[in-house]
Amino acid sequence: MRITHLGHACVLLETPAARLLVDPGTYAEGFEDLRGLDAVLITHQHPDHADPERLPALVAANPGAQLLADEDSVPVLAGMGVTARAVRPGDHLTVAGAELDVAGGTHAVIYADRPGCTNVAYAVDGGAFFHPGDSLTVPPGAVDVLAVPASGPWLKLAEAIDYLRAVAPRVAVPVHERTMASTRMAYAMLAEFAPAGTQFRPLPTGVAATV
Repeated sequence: MRITHLGHACVLLETPAARLLVDPGTYAEGFEDLRGLDAVLITHQHPDHADPERLPALVAANPGAQLLADEDSVPVLAGMGVTARAVRPGDHLTVAGAELDVAGGTHAVIYADRPGCTNVAYAVDGGAFFHPGDSLTVPPGAVDVLAVPASGPWLKLAEAIDYLRAVAPRVAVPVHERTMASTRMAYAMLAEFAPAGTQFRPLPTGVAATV
């Protein structure tokens, strides 16, 4: 599997069977130029995961791609002029030969009196890759490569470390990093406290890497 981190929560996955783009949001770079996608996966409705300006053009330029999203995002996406298929925790789908299992359910609490929204996590090919969106959803099975959130208004670093240890993947790729002025301290701590057997591996933005 090849992974290209396009910034923040946006990741391009190239499996042996499919090209999947996860969470093309406002902080991501260059996703609007992608072609030949088999699916665009949205974890939840926030603009840093679904850019209202660039997402419609991306969908139009990839007419063969399925647009999959959590329940609350579907009407929001419709307001952008794009039609998405709602997915729910427990769903199993096959997209161009790639197997997708949907987990999660709700967005992590940002603050006590702020309304929440649905958030789904995606496991690709039986846990070869797992993206939790804005949640700390622990997948039901083993994970090879984890997109681990590194920062956010709903997250503190100790929680990210606890999550990394709970999942214990072979490789952890940090995402959701662009709410930090600098990633140096967070990445150093995640690497230091990663469980035995986990390689913590930040990916350079826009460069495909085999993991």
